[in-house]
Amino acid sequence: LIFKPRTVKSTSINLQGCKIVSAEAPGPSQKDGMAAASQGETGLGHERLGMGTKRSLSPKLSTASEPAQKVQCSLPPCSPPPPDDFEEIMRGAAPPPSPSTAFFRPAVDRGIKYLVVSGGVCSSLGKGVATSSMGALLRGHGFRVTAIKLDPYVNIDAGLMSPYEHGEVFVLDDGGETDLDLGNYERMMFLNLGRSNNITTGKIYDWVIKKERKGDYLGKTVQVVPHITGAIIEWVDRVAKMSTDGSGLPPQICMIELGGTVGDIESMPFIEALRQFKFSLPENSLAWCHCSYIPNMSGQKTKPTQHSVKALLSLGIQADVIICRSPDPLQEETRKKIGNQCNIQPTRIISAHDVQNLFHVVGILADQHIVGLLNGILKLGDIDTTSPFPIRETALRSLSDWKNFAQRVDKANDAKPVVIAFVGKYNKGGGDAYQSMLAALSHAAISQGRKLQLDWVDATDLERPKGSESNSKVEERISGVEARLRAADGIFVPGGFGDRGFDGKARAAGLAREWKKPYLGVCLGMQVALIQFAKDVLQLHDATSEEVDTKKESRNPVIVYMPEISKETMGANMRLGSRWVEFVNPSTSLVAGLYGGAGRIMERHRHRYEFNIAYKVAMEKKGLIFSGQDESKERMDVIELPASTHPFYVGVQFHPEYKSRPAQPSPPYHGFIAAACGGSALGELLAKSRKRGPHPHWCPFTLDMAGTC
Repeated sequence: LIFKPRTVKSTSINLQGCKIVSAEAPGPSQKDGMAAASQGETGLGHERLGMGTKRSLSPKLSTASEPAQKVQCSLPPCSPPPPDDFEEIMRGAAPPPSPSTAFFRPAVDRGIKYLVVSGGVCSSLGKGVATSSMGALLRGHGFRVTAIKLDPYVNIDAGLMSPYEHGEVFVLDDGGETDLDLGNYERMMFLNLGRSNNITTGKIYDWVIKKERKGDYLGKTVQVVPHITGAIIEWVDRVAKMSTDGSGLPPQICMIELGGTVGDIESMPFIEALRQFKFSLPENSLAWCHCSYIPNMSGQKTKPTQHSVKALLSLGIQADVIICRSPDPLQEETRKKIGNQCNIQPTRIISAHDVQNLFHVVGILADQHIVGLLNGILKLGDIDTTSPFPIRETALRSLSDWKNFAQRVDKANDAKPVVIAFVGKYNKGGGDAYQSMLAALSHAAISQGRKLQLDWVDATDLERPKGSESNSKVEERISGVEARLRAADGIFVPGGFGDRGFDGKARAAGLAREWKKPYLGVCLGMQVALIQFAKDVLQLHDATSEEVDTKKESRNPVIVYMPEISKETMGANMRLGSRWVEFVNPSTSLVAGLYGGAGRIMERHRHRYEFNIAYKVAMEKKGLIFSGQDESKERMDVIELPASTHPFYVGVQFHPEYKSRPAQPSPPYHGFIAAACGGSALGELLAKSRKRGPHPHWCPFTLDMAGTC
């Protein structure tokens, strides 16, 4: 149509709806109307269309004296929304279910809330600390929490990994050898996790391949998606429902830490599984927290974080909260820039800057209202936090508890130091190789109000070269190390494997006994103390362990290979997990007194070799006390010297550091530090422990609830 414009004064045009009656080609009358319009007629609304019906699309001119008439609209209504589930669309005409359907969308528990923590830019950002600190805060609000660690490496577990590369192996009650982050979870959230709480790529693939061999995927091509991702979802859903806090009740919130860095090839199946997992849950059931790094190079730089969040977004995940690790507190300008570039509200960007001690992290996160943010995302207020039974525990729980404990740590760090000579063989691997031992020593020092000062001694520096004569340089090196041991307040010898540093550790144990220096030997530390005792006191100069005497040259194997342990394989092939340790005479035993006079305790073990009981009687005649043993009374778990001959000389076959907690230090470590502090500290600790009685934490695991263990 060709329209001739005209000027309309003091009018308003109301475009009303139209009713299209016919879609036929224009008839003669329509053509006449078009021609008239082209000749200058004004208006559009009076031409005839088709069957004699008037067109309703003409503009109506309205004035104050003549209101516009409404034209009825007959447009069709909106279509109803489609069903939300594909299965409902296909209901009634769906093909038979496929075996892979359950693995593509496995059924999951829809009542648990999940908090996923991932990391970007680089490794070692502190994802484990962030995860455990947020878990501690949620636990302080009354929620029952649990934790899962997803490790993308292909190993079945961490048992055979080098301490230099991966840090320590943390052993659980059920014997699981896991990543050290599970130690952080247990210490900060006061949990008792199992091996299933550590999911590795190796475990998932092993599980799926075994099911394929059994024929569970009969007729199907087994693929990463949906079978591997489905197995991850099924595993997470199963473990998230397991009680880990001693209450016997299912958890309400599950913390999931994704190991590695976003963008790594090996972690992609886990990210895809979690992406699918989120959409199998109701709204407000899963929150994603991403840890990133903010370097300070002439100002705080956000570009690494932008790229990290972009990489996560490209995998289908929008982070709900970003935790920024930085040397200094996050500036408001930096926060706004990250929020603008990463598609997230600035209030959901958390500063995790450097602190004096890690226990301040809980308070830093709380001050930035992290629980309130998670409440807005997960609707935590809908969860019932009432407990079915009264809890009267002494463990750290509330925010004030954690802040007070962090202040105690600061105060202890300003106090007089207690110097401990740490005679290890993995010292060059950094503190991660002995993380739980360092935590246990620190817990004990804090309880004594003293600063822990470690003198790292390489066990090989105490050894003389074999097969060659010693020279002046070697003797000078050894004498220098011995001077450091003598200057220390106590000597600590940890566990280890292999012959490197074996003789050096034995030498340190012998010097501590000779100098009457407080000594604590754990696992191998107890074994070398027994070997050195046999050499020095029993005069068995060829006394050794079968671990280092591979050629069977010694006639006095004081430490022997455990008969039930297979020599054909190494992985998970040790005496692992929690075992009963019975005290022969609890009323007089020093170690039993530290445990509150308990008749028996349960501690975690990890060893292949044990004491040869053929030498027990001879050593007892020379004053050594075998105060703790297993239920069969054939395996010695605790040795000590009487207080009349030595202030503190203790060796334990188990690993008490695994059950040490903030404000609940491990009894052997606590007694060792108290003895190293000197004075009446050890006597006061013993009197206090016996008066308090056995603590349920060292019985079959339970929180300090009403009742006995």
